[in-house]
Amino acid sequence: MLRSGYCACALPAILCTRTGRKMAAAGGGSLSILEYFGGEDGNRCGYCKSEAGNMSHGMWAHSLTVQDYQDLIDRGWRRSGKYVYKPLMSQTCCPQYTIRLSAVNYQLNKSHKKVLKKMQRFLQDGEVSHSANDGISVEPMDSQADSPVSCNVSCTAIPKDELKPLSAEVEETEKQQGERETEKSTVDEAHKEHGDPIEMAKGKTTVHSMPKPGKGADTTRPPCRKAKDLRKERRLQKMLLQKGDQTSSSEHPAVTPTSSKPKANGIKSIEDFIDVPDRENVAHRLEFTRFLCDSPLEMETRQDGISSGYGSFHQQYWLDGKLIAVGVIDILPYCVSSVYLYYDPDYSFLSLGVYSALREITFTRELQKKAADLCYYYMGFYIHTCPKMRYKGQYKPSQLLCPESYTWVPIEKCFPLLESSKYSRFHSNPREGDKDHLAELCRVRILHKRTVMPYSVYKKRRKGPSDETAVKQYATLVGQTCAERMLLYRS
Repeated sequence: MLRSGYCACALPAILCTRTGRKMAAAGGGSLSILEYFGGEDGNRCGYCKSEAGNMSHGMWAHSLTVQDYQDLIDRGWRRSGKYVYKPLMSQTCCPQYTIRLSAVNYQLNKSHKKVLKKMQRFLQDGEVSHSANDGISVEPMDSQADSPVSCNVSCTAIPKDELKPLSAEVEETEKQQGERETEKSTVDEAHKEHGDPIEMAKGKTTVHSMPKPGKGADTTRPPCRKAKDLRKERRLQKMLLQKGDQTSSSEHPAVTPTSSKPKANGIKSIEDFIDVPDRENVAHRLEFTRFLCDSPLEMETRQDGISSGYGSFHQQYWLDGKLIAVGVIDILPYCVSSVYLYYDPDYSFLSLGVYSALREITFTRELQKKAADLCYYYMGFYIHTCPKMRYKGQYKPSQLLCPESYTWVPIEKCFPLLESSKYSRFHSNPREGDKDHLAELCRVRILHKRTVMPYSVYKKRRKGPSDETAVKQYATLVGQTCAERMLLYRS
């Protein structure tokens, strides 16, 4: 259990028993040093408001390499500052499943396009939209959303029979949007032909006038059509035009291509919405800066990696010279992990939480071009029991981490299981277990009295009651690989 105001002791230097050489404890970037706290006591849950239902294991990270943290989050761990925690999935009131998005295969949906277009209109024309139907009801990557220590997310209790699978909610929303567009197009046609009934009624006292006999349908006008059919026709026309452009360009190759990004079937990518060239006269300008920030992650550079290096960074959003939002991300060997975002509430109408997530997805795609293995965007935890936290499932294609086999499963296959039980094993093979399970406790690395030693040596040197149970629990949770590589501090 993490106490408020906890201050970890300093670790100036350590001695390796095998080589006899000294190594820096917290500044060398070559070692991860952690203290394990266990997780028997329950804390207050910020999702269901249970006073002691939030159960998790915790560690304090004096230092942490990016590779070790990558392996830890792939086993269900997550950091909040220097505190690294892993929910006790089978016991906690609101199970939290690690979720990741394949950034290179990211698919824009309607609600995300609306957010990007809204930002474009604001920057280009100064248009301010306060619509309540933007498709996103909560801001992602909230600073307290995934914290086991302090959670400020208000979650309304909803009966189980009213909870719908996310896929059903999305289909219903799209169906309602199509019906509204169809109804709107029909009303607009009627207004054009007969005039606006609201404007016609102004200033009149007599409303019940007899309608004049009509002359039937106007043969000079095309018949009314459904909005869905109109959209299909426009899409088809666009595809035909693009095919024509491709034919003409093959016959007469252009010297300077208009775009270096090929588009398949005319579908716009996220970069087409993000990387919009500014006009000469724009209402606002949005700029981005990135800085290293303080965290337990040790800054690291690799010859075959990205030029900026790996570690924790601040992403600052400047609007006309004013700082309006700051996002914290961890750049790891295989992913960009979103830690949290804080922003100026005066600009909440821009849906900065969603916009920053889309920006970070775009950033991940850019990094993947330089480092092929860095292709995932981690969004923290997916909490199916809290309806307000289901929005992360709208980022596709996403995967959830199986809490028992530590393998990744497409989120669509997990929804039916989570509907029947809040805790579920996702891997279909019941015999598939943890491939990195604890096999040799004696090989766990221990830091004791400034000396690094395997657990077999530490066990003989230790004075006082045995702590084998705690060490075994720690090694089981982090896995054999991390247990042999990281240093478990024991006083």
